[in-house]
Amino acid sequence: MTEELEKLNRRSMLLMGLLVLGVILTFGICVGLGSLKIGLDELIKIIFRFGDYDPVLSEIVWDIRFPRTIGALLGGAALAVAGIMLQVFFRNPIVEPFVLGISSGAVLCVALVMLGGLSLGLGAVSSLGLFLAALLGSSVVMIVVLVFATRVKDVVSLLVIGLMMGYICSAVTSILQSFAEKEALQGFVVWTLGSFSGFTWASVRIIVVLCIPIFGSLIFLVKPLNAFSMGEEYAMSMGVNIKGFRIFLVAITSILAAVVTAFAGPVGFIGLAIPHLARLLFKTADNRILVPGSILMGGIVTAFCDLISRTILAPVELPISAVTAFIGAPIVIYLIMKRRTSL
Repeated sequence: MTEELEKLNRRSMLLMGLLVLGVILTFGICVGLGSLKIGLDELIKIIFRFGDYDPVLSEIVWDIRFPRTIGALLGGAALAVAGIMLQVFFRNPIVEPFVLGISSGAVLCVALVMLGGLSLGLGAVSSLGLFLAALLGSSVVMIVVLVFATRVKDVVSLLVIGLMMGYICSAVTSILQSFAEKEALQGFVVWTLGSFSGFTWASVRIIVVLCIPIFGSLIFLVKPLNAFSMGEEYAMSMGVNIKGFRIFLVAITSILAAVVTAFAGPVGFIGLAIPHLARLLFKTADNRILVPGSILMGGIVTAFCDLISRTILAPVELPISAVTAFIGAPIVIYLIMKRRTSL
């Protein structure tokens, strides 16, 4: 048993090292490729600022592709972490921010700011304003779901409640669009398509300041997550403060879902698919391995999806959620079929 455990740990560490290397390679590929390809030698000159390099290409790399790629890597990691924590918390494999209506709540509050704010003559909305609006919406929906969680013991019923919350938020958002001014509506519709193209260095600073400390704090959360995956009573017997754990998890998932939704719009399936990809790859249910693995895989997959969205039909850019759906939907179908065959 000990030998098998050591073998599993060695395999996990090897895979983790390969994923770290994959993040580095993904960053280089996403920065170098696009509608305008930049050679490796030119890219190195631009990054390290030596030799003769094209100033126009330098501006494209530093002001457009760098913040966009960093945003995609961190945004994908954030959605993957939110997904795996919600799946463990609700002990359900199909839970993610979209399923529980968290992202819909964020979209609703962003709609209130973008549509209502512009129509009231408040001017352009800052990156921080969008984030705060998305955080408020995602937090409210998550808290409502948790209130029902204390009264409804059936997980399926709880998921239905989350879906209904999402429908309510979507309905209110549609009503806001009906009364919005044309200019505001056009900007909001483009935002709802989902894209990391709007990332600037200001957006990157906000997502780095929020996400990196949260990723670091997860070191202290993996053991309670492992205990909670065995059931609430078992977690209590292991000394886990259930109430504090819930509050902390609500705060983390709401912030992570909000920051991505605010700057990239609704990005679906990453929070659902990546945790399952991590479980298939690492072949373990240990969150000490799955959480960092999901962070790395979420960044890699999302960055490549963003690359595909902006290159496959260039100069036309596809919505990021359309690309991620081609990854997430087959995984959901696979899990459903696997569960049916195992019955």
